Amino acid sequence: MDITLTSLEMEHSELLRAKIASQIALQGGWLPFSRFMEMALYEPGMGYYSAGAHKLGAGGDFTTAPELSPLFGAAICSTLLPVLEGLKEKGLPAQILEFGAGTGKLATSILTRLHDLGFSLDQYDIIEISPDLAQRQQERLLSTVQQLELDTKCNWLTQLPLDFKGVILANEVIDAIPCDAIIYQDGFWYWYGVALHEEKFIWKVGLPVEQKLLPESLLVGNFSEGYVTELHTPANSWMQQVARHLDIGLFLTFDYGFPESEYYHPQRLEGTLMAHHRHHAIQDPFYLPGLCDLTTHVDWSQIARSALAEKVDDVFLTNQAAYLLDAGIGDIALEIGDPSDPETFLPISNSLQKLLSEAEMGELFKAFAFSKNLKSLLPGHTLEDLPGLRGRNRL
Repeated sequence: MDITLTSLEMEHSELLRAKIASQIALQGGWLPFSRFMEMALYEPGMGYYSAGAHKLGAGGDFTTAPELSPLFGAAICSTLLPVLEGLKEKGLPAQILEFGAGTGKLATSILTRLHDLGFSLDQYDIIEISPDLAQRQQERLLSTVQQLELDTKCNWLTQLPLDFKGVILANEVIDAIPCDAIIYQDGFWYWYGVALHEEKFIWKVGLPVEQKLLPESLLVGNFSEGYVTELHTPANSWMQQVARHLDIGLFLTFDYGFPESEYYHPQRLEGTLMAHHRHHAIQDPFYLPGLCDLTTHVDWSQIARSALAEKVDDVFLTNQAAYLLDAGIGDIALEIGDPSDPETFLPISNSLQKLLSEAEMGELFKAFAFSKNLKSLLPGHTLEDLPGLRGRNRL
């Protein structure tokens, strides 16, 4: 793998490496992996998401569904529109809040589609921890609002409001929430953390994991010696907090992951942790701290249980292809493109293939949703009556 770095990039990574190393020393020579991942991604001014860098798109480190095509956001509107209309009918603001909005392409796709459908959105709020991405979002959204002459107010928040009434979105957010690594040895699970050896980060086994922290699949499964996987306590806590703060409305997220039985499959020997740099997938999570994105797949079973613990109406999980097809992405594609004109329709067809194909994003990526007090907005309706969520529930 040939990755050429500038002197500034090398200096940046080395400064963060030294700061993490000092943390390891302060902690007695062993650091929980969740703390390493937190520093690598979010250390102020130094972490991957906290320092200025071009992260998304063809020139960045990875590409998301909204970056591939505005059809993704347009299809999502099929799910959101009944909820937003219900809010307006009850005299409530029709509002959307998005976590981690990337370059703002999902937001602009949604604003454009709602405008085309004749619906006036009152507010679009974003919670974004990356300063450079927040700036790009502001430029893109404010330009879209001006061009379309929208009355929509756009705000950038630092935390989720209490008793939020509306729609909450998150695209590829949960995978970047710091997780812990664990390893199976001699019939027990142990924390798998980070140590230093000859100035390099290495894996090191820590103390045993308390059984109450382990999913049932890890307590009853047959795992080979040295099996490594992840625990997602911070992600589960985040999901509970979101569910707790949503008073009336819908939560919808997209990310790659598996139900618990697949996530902790005995043959998944090395877990799902992965680093990404300039569209390269890298197995070593310690490579170029501050310059690489670190992600894990989502354990959707635990995410669902975390939401249900906060008394949501119901939860729903399907793959991205099934969701988008039920949301009408095919019809939307025909609205904006003419199949008899290959020059204009070929790019649309190519993006559809990437979004829907099992070999691309169609199966690995999942759509997860829950509603709260939905019947107060849409009497007689359940979560599974919304377009996109009318197929087989995989939970």
